Amino acid sequence: MKEQPLRSIPGIPLLIVLLLAVAAGGWSFFSGLGADPDAMRITAGVVIVASSFFLMFGLYMVEPNQAAVLSLFGKYVGTVKDQGLRWNNPFYAARKISLRVRNFESGKLKVNELDGSPIEIAAVVVWQVVDSAEAVYNVDDYESFVHIQSEAALRGMASSYPYDQHEDGGIALRSHAAEISRHLTEEIQERLTQAGVNVIEARISHLAYAPEIAQAMLQRQQASAIIAARTRIVEGAVSMVEMALSQLSERNVVDLDPERRAHMVSNLLVVLCGERGTQPVLNTGSLY
Repeated sequence: MKEQPLRSIPGIPLLIVLLLAVAAGGWSFFSGLGADPDAMRITAGVVIVASSFFLMFGLYMVEPNQAAVLSLFGKYVGTVKDQGLRWNNPFYAARKISLRVRNFESGKLKVNELDGSPIEIAAVVVWQVVDSAEAVYNVDDYESFVHIQSEAALRGMASSYPYDQHEDGGIALRSHAAEISRHLTEEIQERLTQAGVNVIEARISHLAYAPEIAQAMLQRQQASAIIAARTRIVEGAVSMVEMALSQLSERNVVDLDPERRAHMVSNLLVVLCGERGTQPVLNTGSLY
């Protein structure tokens, strides 16, 4: 079922004509009831008034960014998108469909991410009806269809990625918002195409570990951060020790035997890697 444009007649000029016809029919009816009754005038007046009122049932209003889906005894006839008061066959049944951009936020869903940890996730979906015929006739309730299929796509997407990035080059829910948003949009669009809906944007609005494991995951994140920081500190300290020994050797400042060199390296690493400031000890005697 695809949308088919349908021409319609402007309603305001036609309404004026019909009102004039009602007035003329009323004049003909009452003039026929005068002192000399005229059955022809009375009949013409009744027919004109009844026909005019019947034709008024073909009037309907189409607002901006709205479409009227018309059907005749259950058969789809076409879609009218012209704004304002319009007129078509009075036997047509019109159903109004909004073409405006809409959005909704899903509820917080509890799902298992790729590593099996339970998480809470929610998303905001921005969507718009682009084919009114598919929205009306391909699904029973397109708004409910959009909500349910969006949540199903969100569950499927969340189970395809880990919460945190464990290795370089991997995509994670928390660290790759743009990639996750693009994948989620594609997943939802694939499910909603048959309903005549275009998904403009879908992005995660809430992401957290489930309460039962939140504390344990926080401790793991803190441990990972400490390990990463310590690794960076040790790499810098080793580079500085290497530079210090190299410059002492090149400038012949002091000649250290392997034992004293090891002792100096140990002291420098303690100073550079320690969490607290060190207390220097001054040796006023011999080096040995």
